[in-house]
Amino acid sequence: MKQFINSREKVVTEAIDGLLSTAEGRLGRLDSFPHIKVVVRTDWDKSRVALVSGGGSGHEPSHVGFVGEGMLSAAVCGEIFASPSVDAVLAGILAVTGNPGCLLIVKNYTGDRLNFGLAAERARALGYKVRMVVVGDDVALPDLPQPRGVAGTLFIHKIAGAMAANGAGLDEIAEEAERIASQISSIGMSLDTCTIPGFQKEERIGSGMAELGLGIHGEPGIEQVQFSTAAEAVELVTDRLEPHTNSEPVIALLNNLGGCTPLEMGVLANALIKSRMGKRIKGLIGPASMMTSLDMRGFSVSLYTPNDTDLAALKSSVPIQAWPGFHNTDAVKLISIPEGLRPVRLVSSGNEQVRALISRCCTNLKNCETELNALDAKSGDGDTGSTLATAANAILKKIDDLPLADNSQLFLSISQELSESMGGSSGVLISIFFAAAADVSKEGHNLQKSLIAGLERMKQIGGAQVGDRTLIDALEPALAVLDDGIESAAIAARNGADSTAKITRAKAGRASYVAEKNLAGYNDPGAEAVAILFEKLLSN
Repeated sequence: MKQFINSREKVVTEAIDGLLSTAEGRLGRLDSFPHIKVVVRTDWDKSRVALVSGGGSGHEPSHVGFVGEGMLSAAVCGEIFASPSVDAVLAGILAVTGNPGCLLIVKNYTGDRLNFGLAAERARALGYKVRMVVVGDDVALPDLPQPRGVAGTLFIHKIAGAMAANGAGLDEIAEEAERIASQISSIGMSLDTCTIPGFQKEERIGSGMAELGLGIHGEPGIEQVQFSTAAEAVELVTDRLEPHTNSEPVIALLNNLGGCTPLEMGVLANALIKSRMGKRIKGLIGPASMMTSLDMRGFSVSLYTPNDTDLAALKSSVPIQAWPGFHNTDAVKLISIPEGLRPVRLVSSGNEQVRALISRCCTNLKNCETELNALDAKSGDGDTGSTLATAANAILKKIDDLPLADNSQLFLSISQELSESMGGSSGVLISIFFAAAADVSKEGHNLQKSLIAGLERMKQIGGAQVGDRTLIDALEPALAVLDDGIESAAIAARNGADSTAKITRAKAGRASYVAEKNLAGYNDPGAEAVAILFEKLLSN
């Protein structure tokens, strides 16, 4: 597995220094690399209760990303998925703890509990006031006597951070943290495992499956389930969480485990708000990467019912880039479309000959969907056939509403329909083609002259010409002889389409980004579609 690292041994220290180099002096590290990796606030004056958290690396931005005003005073980092040493934790405590004392916020993993716990004992022996709260918010494994600590820990980082910033005492903060920890519930789901730097990726999750309840160190979850949609995945996750909550409103923390795209996280947020539990969700933290598992392609949901003080703490802003903030969940606000953008609805009219012609054209485009997709896959993203079939279906659905008796109005209607239903640049260009044809037809010109005018406008705006390996290579010669009959147009279109197989340097469209060897011998799919359209009209 290729990764942007220099070496497995230095990946953590180099990542920390990369973050610190852009922290503008607000953060620093103890001069102790590589054995002790501790990041601290440079503006910390030890006059308030210090908050120290940490654990294995690989969960970025946790924990270093949450060091700053209003949250952590220091973060102690271990190697990838490995607890930091006792010495490292003790160094972190001593670096930031003054008379008010220190609270250690620890996720419930054996190594973290032991190392942080022993470091706390040593700090106490040196005269420091230290308390520790252990967070076990993962509800995935109900029979586990020691639930794992996962992303719900961030609720405590934020609320305890706000309390410390406001001058609360150690015991008060620790007791609140313990209360909150007992009420948080979290669970995650992933489509794939994570990739540990320097090691081969474990292929554990089967095709078409998702794993429910896996740990943030890549540990197997409670079960593998059939994956279908984001909405079903969210319903399954919230169904597992609901028994661990009461009937009161909750705040949800939607966490990217590392490998989901922002697009997917948006879909998951929408699914969460619309889920059966959605009515109880009164605020959302995220969606964002907060406590990840390297590149794991999954998400986790954490729920908590805050009191008024907690809610104010969660809503308070902090100058920490990794913290995504609190967002109220509201219904999507709809704003009326500007009047000038509303399409002109033309009055339908009948013409059986024109209706039959349009129907044949659309049916023929639908029937060659697979063929055109396969051809487009040679030089594009394999969707030309599907794009044209979508447009054909849209026009067929509206055919009885079209002004079939008036070419000018018909072309304008087709242009409007294509602009709404046909995706990509091809949809825009063909819409321009018919809109321009409508303008010329309105002046009384015949079909050939109107369509040639549409072609010229499309060339002008799109920037392509004959020889650039586009549909124009077939359409222009076909329209030039259209008045001579469909047979002449079909022959000209076929010759034009076949000529594109010899053009290995495209000058327009997606094919212009493709290497010459991938174009040679294959017709341009747009030109091929034009040729097929005329040939099919000739044959039926």
